[in-house]
Amino acid sequence: MPIRRPSDKLIVDGQPASWLGANFWSRTGGPLMWRNYDPGVVREELRVLAEHGLRQTRSFFYWPDFHPEPGRIDTDKVELFRDFLDAHAELGMSSIPTFIVGHMSGENWDPPWRGGIEHDLYADVWLVSRQAWFIERMVAALHQHPAVAGWLISNEMPIYGRRRGQQQAPTRDVTSWATLMVQAVRAGGGTQPVSLGDGAWGIEVTGEDNGFSVRETGELVDFVGPHVYRMETDQIRQHLASAFLCELAWVAGKPVILEEFGLSSDFVSVTNQGHYYRQQLHNSLLAGATGWIAWNNTDYDNLSGQDPYRHHPFEMHFGITTNTGQPKQPLRELHDFATVLAEVDFPHTERTDADAALVVTSYLERDYPIATAADRSLAFRTLRQAYVAAREASLPVALSREEDGLARDDQQGAALYLLPCVRQLLAPTWAQLGQLAAAGATVYLSFCSGEQSFHRAFWHAGLDEMFGVEHELAYGLINPIVEDTVELRFTEDFGSIAAGEVLSFEVGGNEHSRAFLPVTPRGAKVVAVDAHGRPALLRHSAGPLAGAGQTVLCTYPLEYLASARAQVNPEPTHRIYDALARVAGVSRELVVADPRVFTDTLAHADGRRFGWFVSQHADEVTVHPETSLGLLPLGTDKPVPSITLPPYGVRVVELVEGHHG
Repeated sequence: MPIRRPSDKLIVDGQPASWLGANFWSRTGGPLMWRNYDPGVVREELRVLAEHGLRQTRSFFYWPDFHPEPGRIDTDKVELFRDFLDAHAELGMSSIPTFIVGHMSGENWDPPWRGGIEHDLYADVWLVSRQAWFIERMVAALHQHPAVAGWLISNEMPIYGRRRGQQQAPTRDVTSWATLMVQAVRAGGGTQPVSLGDGAWGIEVTGEDNGFSVRETGELVDFVGPHVYRMETDQIRQHLASAFLCELAWVAGKPVILEEFGLSSDFVSVTNQGHYYRQQLHNSLLAGATGWIAWNNTDYDNLSGQDPYRHHPFEMHFGITTNTGQPKQPLRELHDFATVLAEVDFPHTERTDADAALVVTSYLERDYPIATAADRSLAFRTLRQAYVAAREASLPVALSREEDGLARDDQQGAALYLLPCVRQLLAPTWAQLGQLAAAGATVYLSFCSGEQSFHRAFWHAGLDEMFGVEHELAYGLINPIVEDTVELRFTEDFGSIAAGEVLSFEVGGNEHSRAFLPVTPRGAKVVAVDAHGRPALLRHSAGPLAGAGQTVLCTYPLEYLASARAQVNPEPTHRIYDALARVAGVSRELVVADPRVFTDTLAHADGRRFGWFVSQHADEVTVHPETSLGLLPLGTDKPVPSITLPPYGVRVVELVEGHHG
């Protein structure tokens, strides 16, 4: 039974909804806009956004201005904010106000009465009560305004809430604080969706513990909002940055809104600004994101002498418009994206199910005894590289978290389970994977020894039996990969890979991880060998009964080797994933042979289906998809046999029965 890929929407007034907008500070003052509020300028700024299809802003109660004394709110500022909301309503727009705005654009801003960092934002009872009081009063004043779409508790609280010595607060303090803040919204009369504004940087998403558990706080909020500004060494990994984090953010079980993403035009050429926005928008949509709020609405060339722009000058140019209100390339991309959302009626679509599962080890999110932060980092990077390879293989995957159980009573399991360099799983999970294989699934595992010497090994007590081999490891030692390129020569046909084909993989990593697994087949069949004739890919029947599946073992850490290199993608792991999909009988609606063109599908509630093609080519490219369905480009009435994409371009088609080619 296929696995559901979540893409739930916010429900507003009983209907699914999607947000598309920009984080907003007026060019009259940036964070100090409420001291220099100009209703005419604000309306002009909003008009430009609305004309380009944006319908939401995320707005901010700059905390020092709105809460100048512990027991007093500046009511004049509240009235200015009310006018700000009126301006939205005049244009058919709405806003998501943010309460605790103590961090912004590279600087922390305390209200003068806080008394310094020794007064802990999460655990100081008096300070926590002041935050809750502020939130409740602000909600009470504004919650009935029709332009309020939702609420956010903070802006990037993990940065603002750090303790002396840059220490993070413990999760129990953070979750307790978050509980009280959400309760304050409800106590003030707010019924709109609420979230934390923390960036979704918690351990379940990033592998790094910042005190904010996305899983725990998911029980408190109505949506989760990743903030994504990653720097990468590989273009395809960069183009999938938001998508991968959105996939992981679904651990909360709530709709995922890409709450912040963007770029400073000081860092990026005009052409590449457009490519970046286009890729983040469409790839994150295909990863289940249901809303997008760009950072941010305008440039601030006129504020170069004002902090934070004085000491972070590149922060002046994150705008999607210039400081005179002229659209920049990112806004044009947002406008094009808004058009696509409207044409497919996005709020009434959902992702199609997947026959393949990418297994997420619980070691990514749990601090087990002996396990380390380095283990979590390795798990994150190899999982991300596998996600890249799956996209290159036109292989839709669902993330299957060990913490939640790989298969439940209502979800019998996937046809294919991918374990990319997964060296750590719980013992019962290894047993469950064996059972899934015996029940008909294909289970793929690539060996990885880890990046450090401490317990440098593969943590699976039943490797030999499960994969039909006898390993030849020596205690405390690795078998080093000495070449700069690993070659796999296929000795028999394997899915889409013919016997005699050779795949070459560039090698990265350190002295601990550049290692292979020496094995002797004990029931497994060798599918590919390395340049020295040693088994490199083996398949093994999972049982004698009809309908039994198989296990597939790769003795080289292919995903890890790629993750450790710059500008490596696409690399040949996608060929193995495509072959695995065919061997496992995975159902795929759209397949292209070109790894630089991603495909995926959405299903509409009325039965229509839509296909996406997302190019990673710097030049125009034409692809001929492998599909049984007709391809009807949006806005046309004639199916086409091929799809032509501009550089880093996107094309969306309706998939129609009986019109193939």
